[in-house]
Formats: sequence, C-alpha cells, structure tokens
Amino acid sequence: MALTATVRRAELQISDMDRGYYANHSLTLAQHPSETDERLMVRLLAFALFADDRLEFGRGLSNEDEPDLWRRDYTGDPDLWIDLGQPDESRVRKACNRSREAVVIGYGGQATETWWKKQANAL
Repeated sequence: MALTATVRRAELQISDMDRGYYANHSLTLAQHPSETDERLMVRLLAFALFADDRLEFGRGLSNEDEPDLWRRDYTGDPDLWIDLGQPDESRVRKACNRSREAVVIGYGGQATETWWKKQANAL
C-alpha cells in the first residue's frame, strides 16, 4: 500500500513594511512521505519571505516541471519561481528561462556550501 501525504496546517500573519504587504494566510501543506520536517519548514519560511496573494505551493517532489513555490502573473505564466535545496544547473537555468525571477533557497548546512562551490561558476 502506498504511503500518503501528511496534511499540515499553518496560520501566518505577514507584516512586511518594506513591501507594504500585510495579510493573513491560512495554509495547508501536504508533506510527502519522503519530505523531511526540515524541508517542510523551509517551504513555510519561503512562503513567509515572499508572501503574496498569488504565491502558491507547487507540486514539488511529485512534479519536476513545477517549482516548490511560485507566483504566476495574470496571464498564468510564472513570474516568480522558488526552488529549495540544491537543484542542478539545468533546473536553475530552466527556472530562469520560464519566469521573470528565480530564487534558490538552499538548506542543509555543509551540503549547501559544497553545492554552491560546485555551481557558483556555472550560475
């Protein structure tokens, strides 16, 4: 029998004076069985950092064609693409080609530093 996602809920109250954005967000996050608690919290943190009425969670681990979070413009095209962890160079380039802005939020301590040293020149 296949393992199912665990549903997590969070309430965020965002007060971003730099952007003039103030809102409450009731979020429902599906935690894939292979997703660590650390990665789930980084997804929540990324949402808080880039909060917007149009920001949404992608299908992430279950869909390689979507980012972990994204904001689409009013035509439905990606405007902001957010990937978490240590994506390979081709994925970062795909994000840059598909959206106006691409962000990578690395996590994992030393593994992230090692990843960046390998990718820095290419990116």
